[in-house]
Amino acid sequence: MNAIATPFSLKGRNALITGGSRGIGAAIASLFADAGANVAICHFGDASGAQALEQQFNARSLRLAAMECDVADEAQVSALAEWTRDAIGEPDILVNCAGIGGKDKPFGEVSVAEWDRMLGVNLRGVFLVTRAYFPGMLQRRYGRIVNIASQLAYKGAPGLAAYVAAKAGVVGLTRALSYEGAAHNVMVNSIAPGPVETPLLMGHSDAWLAMKKGQLPVERFGQPDEIAPTALLLASEKGGAFYCGQTLSPNGGDVMV
Repeated sequence: MNAIATPFSLKGRNALITGGSRGIGAAIASLFADAGANVAICHFGDASGAQALEQQFNARSLRLAAMECDVADEAQVSALAEWTRDAIGEPDILVNCAGIGGKDKPFGEVSVAEWDRMLGVNLRGVFLVTRAYFPGMLQRRYGRIVNIASQLAYKGAPGLAAYVAAKAGVVGLTRALSYEGAAHNVMVNSIAPGPVETPLLMGHSDAWLAMKKGQLPVERFGQPDEIAPTALLLASEKGGAFYCGQTLSPNGGDVMV
């Protein structure tokens, strides 16, 4: 009996994951490599995480290319684009996963610098990185772009105005860009995870974490490897072919709360 071909194969595809050294980004990088992709990641100030992930890849006879990059910096993103093409070739798949969180803070206490940095990494970074690769995808008439947003883009949250604004912007950018890409077989979608056990989430207080976990219908936080399969679906040639401007939400029921 012939084996059934999986619609989620990434064999021969080149994938770049920003913020790929840990958390959701690392889980996506690992799953993409298992699916056959040539994987490159960028990180910011996490050389140890990138090295640890590279060692995991090596143990499975897989190769990982890694570079440090502040996605909010235009010059660094330009350097990233050149490096990526040398490291793995022109990317067919881009996952914008780089992001930062912040301490809960009343809106009136948020400084301009804090606001600018939050939107700089979480929204401007998506713009800069996507702009570096999107024209090439259009020319080659193939591309899959997956932006990592948050369920807070829909719910909002007290004390997180800048973060929520940035992630809501990611959802809007995804929808707008999908109109430009779809006719060229460049499909742009996003994922809005609920609370996932990552360094970003665990930066909150124990009291906040207990409160949040108690709100969830599943009564637990998600794991990075529970988000990665959604990215694989959207990034694959067949699985992601009819998703256009959509935001999928693996969130443990958090949007219902």
